Amino acid sequence: MEINNDFASLGLSERTLEVIRKKGFEKATPIQALAIPVLVGTQSDIIGLAQTGTGKTAAYGLPIIDLIEENIGTVQAIILVPTRELALQVTEEMLSFKGDHRLQIISVYGGQSMSEQLRRLRQGVEIVVGTPGRILDHLSRGSLKLDNVKYLVLDEADEMLNMGFVDDIEEIMSKTPEDRRTFLFSATMPDRIARLSKKYMKNPQRLEIERKQMTADLTDQIYFEVSEGDRFDALTRIIDIEPEFYGLVFCRTRIAVDDLVARLNEHGYASDGLHGEVSQTMREKILKKFKTHQINILVATDVAARGIDIHDLTHVINYSMPQDPDSYVHRIGRTGRAGKEGTAITFISSNEYRSFVTLQKVTRNTIRKEKLPHGKDVVAVKKARILGELSQIVETGTFGDYLGMAEDMLASASPEVTLASLLKMAFKNELSEKNYPEIRSFNVDRKGKARVFIALGKRDGYAPGKLTDMIKEKTSLTDSRIDEVEVLENFSFVTVSFADAEAILAVLNKDGRGGRPIAEIASKKEGGSAGGGSRGGRREGGFRREGGSRDGGSREGGSREGGRREGGYRREGGSREGGSPESRRRRS
Repeated sequence: MEINNDFASLGLSERTLEVIRKKGFEKATPIQALAIPVLVGTQSDIIGLAQTGTGKTAAYGLPIIDLIEENIGTVQAIILVPTRELALQVTEEMLSFKGDHRLQIISVYGGQSMSEQLRRLRQGVEIVVGTPGRILDHLSRGSLKLDNVKYLVLDEADEMLNMGFVDDIEEIMSKTPEDRRTFLFSATMPDRIARLSKKYMKNPQRLEIERKQMTADLTDQIYFEVSEGDRFDALTRIIDIEPEFYGLVFCRTRIAVDDLVARLNEHGYASDGLHGEVSQTMREKILKKFKTHQINILVATDVAARGIDIHDLTHVINYSMPQDPDSYVHRIGRTGRAGKEGTAITFISSNEYRSFVTLQKVTRNTIRKEKLPHGKDVVAVKKARILGELSQIVETGTFGDYLGMAEDMLASASPEVTLASLLKMAFKNELSEKNYPEIRSFNVDRKGKARVFIALGKRDGYAPGKLTDMIKEKTSLTDSRIDEVEVLENFSFVTVSFADAEAILAVLNKDGRGGRPIAEIASKKEGGSAGGGSRGGRREGGFRREGGSRDGGSREGGSREGGRREGGYRREGGSREGGSPESRRRRS
């Protein structure tokens, strides 16, 4: 079935379409294109099945903002999410969608000030985003009334059920009006969700996006943790340290494309941009310049990059995180063609880490963390390139036309001063480390707990003590850092901090079993000791933890950095080996 992904044809109001245009969104994602017309044009409940990160928030958020009454101060829409991180993320997106709609949108979750939540609720709100446990707390206090709720959203329903929130969800749903509409979004459709939908939803329409195979075999994938304000400086370092940079740089919106191209050109780089508002004639001219290497940097949105058939790209750079895993695979698949390995680089900020972990899990790609080169590394590379080019001129004897000038100059100054002056004139300030300001380092929050699956069990001769000893022997972990060790017949589980989980994965997966990893962050399907879903505690990463609050903290999975390839970008020891003359830049 062909999907119409033009926002203007999906039934949204002109006010909301104007918000979409200002945000720079060009085309609806498949789940948005399927869901929005049903939400705004019918009275149906829906079940939306799509992978995490496919734009589900806009799929329900844009219609809800159009449909509810403005400025009445009563809760008309409630959005249930599994974690506080997602509650914040959804709230921020909803606020960015509302434009001039007079709506109050708040998030409520455990760990946030209860007094502040009570104050906001007393002032009157139209949309509440929250975790099930904290929503129930407010219902029991009487601070949240659901009598006027018209729309109930279950976002990432399979995760909420796997975390043990099924009883909470049913209790919340039972307190909403029977004539409310329910929108359930999930990556999978286990039996528990089917039973829930049968009990609480009215003849829901099922909207499903096909899951695609995600591979990028010939692409070296790395990521850098970069603060939002440092992305441009990080990009210029990558370009400058590469021998012959020739790549695509992806942004999510046309506005971001135009801004980045302007900054690159202002700094002397040969770049141009493509997005949905570039005419076909101009598009052809820009592509011709790129294919003939008149420019070596092409900045584009996902939509505008479709149909670009260029085989010798050295790099694809995700300057902005892709909006879904499918987009990521399409982007990076443009390198590594014709049997050549390309490099895919992704910039992530701290608040994007949850989405990034999900992307790795869904695509099943190993994306390793690297360090950006220091300014001194980049300058050293530039100097090496200049010396190389000078040596080549000397060897080929192509300097004859300049001998007379050289003799005249040497008559008034020493050879060292003369050559230094020529270099200064030719390269101006390009060899100054001041061109590469310090990039602030940060680490994403890896303090949360992770449940690690290990493909070793009783059948392999392991008991809890022996498994713990093996982990301690291969890593620097101590007993106090290894928790909830469970050894089953064919596999085992341990709970550790996120940082320690990465260390375990790196060590145990070094050899693997026939190319398959021994350890990985446990998915929601891998039961462990989890029981049903009573409200006595919380689950993290799909496994029940006794004694915790219902609203749980971060359940981030892990980037699998096992089998880390030597070479690449800067480690503790310095810059990548293998020569790196400066990439071609346009000079005035």
